[in-house]
Amino acid sequence: MWGKGAIAFLLLAASQYHFWSKLSSGSVFAPEFPRSVVILFNWAFGFIVLLAVVQIVLDLGTLAAMLARQRALSLPDSVRYGSAGVAALLAAIAVANAVRVPPVTDIEVTIAGLPPEFEGYRLLQLTDLHISRLFPATWARAVVDRANAAGADAIVVTGDFIDGSVEMRRADVEPLRGLRAPDGVYAIPGNHEYFFEYAAWMRHIAGLGIKMLPNAHALLTRGEPRIVLAGVTDLSAPGHGQAGPDLAAALAGAPEDAPVILLDHQPRRARQAAARGVALQLSGHTHGGMILGLDRLVARGNAGFVSGRYEVDGMTLYVSNGTGLWPGFALRLGRPSELTRITLRSDRPTSPR
Repeated sequence: MWGKGAIAFLLLAASQYHFWSKLSSGSVFAPEFPRSVVILFNWAFGFIVLLAVVQIVLDLGTLAAMLARQRALSLPDSVRYGSAGVAALLAAIAVANAVRVPPVTDIEVTIAGLPPEFEGYRLLQLTDLHISRLFPATWARAVVDRANAAGADAIVVTGDFIDGSVEMRRADVEPLRGLRAPDGVYAIPGNHEYFFEYAAWMRHIAGLGIKMLPNAHALLTRGEPRIVLAGVTDLSAPGHGQAGPDLAAALAGAPEDAPVILLDHQPRRARQAAARGVALQLSGHTHGGMILGLDRLVARGNAGFVSGRYEVDGMTLYVSNGTGLWPGFALRLGRPSELTRITLRSDRPTSPR
């Protein structure tokens, strides 16, 4: 009984992870514990969630067997304990997957009307870094090194840089100053920037040498030929007294004959972007759904878009699984993190030699 009581107490404490996080920093989004403690909390919380799912599956299976055999059945204790071991192992794997420095994932995207000078042009997308106690300066520095080694012409960051205030995260975001690409580094805010001193973060990120595109655009040039790189603010912005996403404002003054690449943190408005003639939209926000099965629920809240490539009314949408993850639920099973290298291809047929 004492052993069961101790285990029950520990499970109850772990189940209140987000409450302890709020006590630690004033925000449920920024657990201010040592990294090892944040990792342990995520493992324990993940264990509870996965154990609940496994137990429900076992109970449903037992119920189905009882109905089929028309008699009472019970599972041996060894099966229950075994399921707990499986849940503990899966939670450990899920946390390890979440906190790694992600590899580079390569995709190719065909752009209608792409100028020949941009054939093979490479963009590197980072998104959902969630720099925090879980993803500190050492992790950010490793991500920057891998991003710079990817050989991209331009780097884009599609929001959710941080979890925490500027004062809390100043040292942890400093490695982002080292991001380098020949045509520059561009970014937009995600919803988490609005949770923590939005204006201060926009100034600080810009001070790191990253060009912010909140309802604005920049031109990528190869002599006279150009690509429009546009960005919009996040859908959550109006709820925090800030300007919401405005694609018309972002494209104001942009050359009409140039292909448009749009950075939009959330993928929900992809059809509106396609209707405005956007050729490629890059998004994040969903974290790929984090866990197979759970991704179907996440998709329902994001207009059906959750992970990977989609063709949307003539536009390509790519939803990255994310580079990091919110430290409040840092689990990945079957939805790996990524740095995405996008190579642009023309829709013109290749001339025979």
